[in-house]
Amino acid sequence: MTTRHAGIMENTKDTIVAAIKGTGDVAEAALHAISQTAQAGIRETADVGGELGTAATRLVEGAIGAAKELGLSVEDAASAAANGALSAAEKVGSKALGTVRNALTQTISGVKVVLKEPFSNK
Repeated sequence: MTTRHAGIMENTKDTIVAAIKGTGDVAEAALHAISQTAQAGIRETADVGGELGTAATRLVEGAIGAAKELGLSVEDAASAAANGALSAAEKVGSKALGTVRNALTQTISGVKVVLKEPFSNK
């Protein structure tokens, strides 16, 4: 793993944890923050021509790390990150969507990623 990709995962985790601490409904706020962070991460990666599949995987890893730190469901966090990443990738284009979807169909950091509609596996 390159230093840059390791930084994406750590920054994702730190951003999510910072956004959540001090809010009332931690679980709901956390999942929203995770999704938004993943969307931003994919948009930024696409803007600089980065590898979207790797970025999506690292974003999910960061979300899982944040969930563990916050005591939240790692499965829900992985799903929120994946669906946020897919939402942003869809706006980038069909090739980006395919790349991100393919990257997220595996188990990541020991967590089976569950995609939700309209991205769910059929």
